[in-house]
Amino acid sequence: MKTLLLTGFEPFDHDVVNPSWEAVRLLEGVELSDDARIVARRLPCAFATAAQTLLGLIEELQPAMVIATGLGPGRSDISIERVAINVNDARIPDNLGAQPIDTAVVEGGPAAYFSTLPIKSMVRTVREAGIAASVSQTAGTFVCNQVFYRLQHALVGTEVRSGFIHVPGLPAFGQPSMELPVLVEGLRLAVSAAWRTRMDIVETGGRVS
Repeated sequence: MKTLLLTGFEPFDHDVVNPSWEAVRLLEGVELSDDARIVARRLPCAFATAAQTLLGLIEELQPAMVIATGLGPGRSDISIERVAINVNDARIPDNLGAQPIDTAVVEGGPAAYFSTLPIKSMVRTVREAGIAASVSQTAGTFVCNQVFYRLQHALVGTEVRSGFIHVPGLPAFGQPSMELPVLVEGLRLAVSAAWRTRMDIVETGGRVS
């Protein structure tokens, strides 16, 4: 059975939980088809270790698809990321106290990488279930973007499709938010759509600003 690696992050910025991991861990072992199963793993929220941990998991598990997820503070929907940029610009320190500003994720690397997931098909599938979702045009410049960029950089030239999803907070921690069961189902639908869809649909998903 093929492995679909799905990751979330540990808590950061003094939070006690991270909704990305709380949702992802509940999808451990879920089978999306007769030949595909989700394996859930948690990443540290630190520039020095997050991407290296993910790349180590890819080496260990040899997944057929990889989707990393992270908390998007202030977001109200499941945000399927389009692009990772080659910039670290941390507004706050990470969990190891590092705060890189205006540095490259990969020295000499391309300015950006696009997701290789069918992002618009994923958004449509989640929305059809009545769950809020959108295409996001920015993954930020914190550890989430760094992991997304390093993931895409590592898998260039392979057949392994990959990308990143930002999720909203949970209701107990203020608005905007999404109930955990809804978030879990939205992620399951998004991952399922990514697995079964090879050719993405063409429909609007852009922003004016």
